[in-house]
Amino acid sequence: MKLPAPVSAEKVLLDGEALGRTLSRIAHEIIEANPSLDEVALVGIQTRGVPLAQRLARLIEERAGRAPELGAVDITFYRDDVRVRGGEGPLHAQPVVRATALDFPLEGRTVVLVDDVLYTGRTIRAAIEALFDYGRPARVQLACLVDRGHRELPIRPDYVGKNLPTARGERIQVQLVEVDEVDRILLVPNPEEGSR
Repeated sequence: MKLPAPVSAEKVLLDGEALGRTLSRIAHEIIEANPSLDEVALVGIQTRGVPLAQRLARLIEERAGRAPELGAVDITFYRDDVRVRGGEGPLHAQPVVRATALDFPLEGRTVVLVDDVLYTGRTIRAAIEALFDYGRPARVQLACLVDRGHRELPIRPDYVGKNLPTARGERIQVQLVEVDEVDRILLVPNPEEGSR
């Protein structure tokens, strides 16, 4: 008797090749929308936004002959779900604090925030708040690899790789070689989120 194949809980939405094509298109769109690349800076949101910003910078340099400034921003202390209580431990596990690196002046620049997945918009709100603590850019644009919907704040990307509508009980998981040793985008069940 032949047993049925096990059902995988995750589904591959984009493989490494498709992810590369998607980033290439986003790079072209950034070049087209910003005629003066000397004034553009790509700022990746920790964690996976940073390698995405680095890849986009390389792609822009290959196509336009000029790499934009590159930075990273950590939003840990700007998140609205991180609470420090007087003398007591946190109620929930707290995120890991990572580095912010903005080694160039923001004034007068177009800053393109780069993130992997756009969901409620709260991460982007926190990133904008963090960014303005370091300076006042002329414009802030948003590039994200995946927009999965379910916005809670009025935030919309300027550059989006893929619109992948999801149910609340699902999650988009971006895996990058730099962090996860593989390039792909997965749809995975996330039952805790669906119960909210």
